[in-house]
Amino acid sequence: MKKTVLFLAAALLAAGSASAQKLVIKGSDTLGAKMVPQAAEAFRAKNPGVVFEIAAEGSTTGIAAITDSTADIGMSSRRARPTEMSAAQAKGVSMKPIIVSYDGMAVIVNENNPVTKLTLRQVEQIFAGDVNDWSAVGGNAGPFSIYTRNTSSGTYQDWKDLAMKKRDYASSSQKMAGNEQIAAEVGKNPNGIGYVGVAYVNAPGVKVVPIVNKDGNLVTPTAANVHAKTYPYARPNFFYTNGEPHGLAAQFIEYLLSAEGQAIVEKSGFIPVPVKS
Repeated sequence: MKKTVLFLAAALLAAGSASAQKLVIKGSDTLGAKMVPQAAEAFRAKNPGVVFEIAAEGSTTGIAAITDSTADIGMSSRRARPTEMSAAQAKGVSMKPIIVSYDGMAVIVNENNPVTKLTLRQVEQIFAGDVNDWSAVGGNAGPFSIYTRNTSSGTYQDWKDLAMKKRDYASSSQKMAGNEQIAAEVGKNPNGIGYVGVAYVNAPGVKVVPIVNKDGNLVTPTAANVHAKTYPYARPNFFYTNGEPHGLAAQFIEYLLSAEGQAIVEKSGFIPVPVKS
């Protein structure tokens, strides 16, 4: 499902768009559904001559958009793969990653699910299809309904890398277009389980399951745990540009990495990066 957000200044619509400055941002739904539109709106309030086109279709599309020069900024919840970097280089594009926030991917279940914790091994077993029933992990009897992101999502691949030892998903898993869709399905399904970025954990009808980490501690994706690297499913989020950002892209990135911009990052539910003094 394509999500496109277009911010247009009313004055520009009235006077014509010839003088508009346009910034095209494509990629991650994790970033593009909440954080980036909110930051764009705040930036545009300070720069009313700016038009934003934001398309949130998955991290893979953001990286491809930089490679193909169809976007100024590519949003990605994962690092570009070596093959993607090589493909970009072959087209004369130098992929530059910029960390703009941090995220903790949370395991969510229906709010009525009695399970109060899961081990790293149990999470792997559930999503890889090694176990098929909630009773295998301390829950009520009933088959798992597993919800995942789709294959164009960086979160889809990051979850395989961080939670599943790069294994394939269970054949019964159901692919969703975005974090909000996963949360919605889990919220209405007593047997549902999925993963979402930390900005989406307060959706109706769901709860976060604490994880027993490698040190035996019970952890959730808080900012403290993500920065301390004690939460196992944490990751940075990126903007990609072709070489050093310049022009309007550089201005927006500078704003997002400022104290004001990172306050928006935090307000939107993500974990800020340290602000340079």
